[in-house]
Amino acid sequence: MHQQLTNHLMQEEGEILHAYKDHLGYWTIGVGRLIDNRRGGGITHEEAQYLLQNDIKKHTKIVLEELPWAEFIGDARLGALISMHFQMGNSLFDFKVTLGHMARNEWDEAAVQMLKSKWAQQTPNRDKRVSEMVRTNSWQNQ
Repeated sequence: MHQQLTNHLMQEEGEILHAYKDHLGYWTIGVGRLIDNRRGGGITHEEAQYLLQNDIKKHTKIVLEELPWAEFIGDARLGALISMHFQMGNSLFDFKVTLGHMARNEWDEAAVQMLKSKWAQQTPNRDKRVSEMVRTNSWQNQ
């Protein structure tokens, strides 16, 4: 029954892989999944964690494909790059000076360059934590 019901719902609801408004104007995603808070929609903590783990895998893959040297810089430093890619996407790769310093293991200078960026002006608290991760290769939590 499970596969038949799945097939039925896929046919009836369709599958849309981004948020959209349904025929009543409520935010929905996927196969008819109501996410509009006005109607009690949303996701569970477990679902959010599942999505997060998938996103971490995706961003890690991209960072390591673009910056193969990053595999060898330490967990917190790699985590900093993944965090930046998570936040700003491929704009991370525009940080040429910072990434050059990182590729040469010049951690203090890489952190200084991060603090001088437009990104630092836009999200200064996050930048301070992430640049400290780069400088020290230690995790910085709020």
